[in-house]
Amino acid sequence: QVQLVESGGGLVHPGGSLRLSCAASGSTLDIGAMGWYRQGQGKQRELVASITRNGTTNYADSVKGRFTISRDNAKKMMYLQMSSLKPKNTAVYYCNVNFIWSSSTYWGQGTQSTVSS
Repeated sequence: QVQLVESGGGLVHPGGSLRLSCAASGSTLDIGAMGWYRQGQGKQRELVASITRNGTTNYADSVKGRFTISRDNAKKMMYLQMSSLKPKNTAVYYCNVNFIWSSSTYWGQGTQSTVSS
């Protein structure tokens, strides 16, 4: 079975930083595109940032310049460095992973990030 585990969420004040991690396991296939999504209370899930296997990144306009997505293919890990956090960034952040030669997409359980003043 494929398993994705997010970690690193927590409670910070506005202007603070958090570093989220996603660990993938349970598959011998190489990981293709990966991404971070978030869902605020009462809101739809939205894409925050994505990264291809070769490192090409894409960010939502609202987080450009403040968030950085990265990955380590050897460790099957993905990260999201979040800086200059704002209350509106409060959400459950989810890891999404796609495997090469697989038509399935996988989601982690999510990690709560709360920015409170």
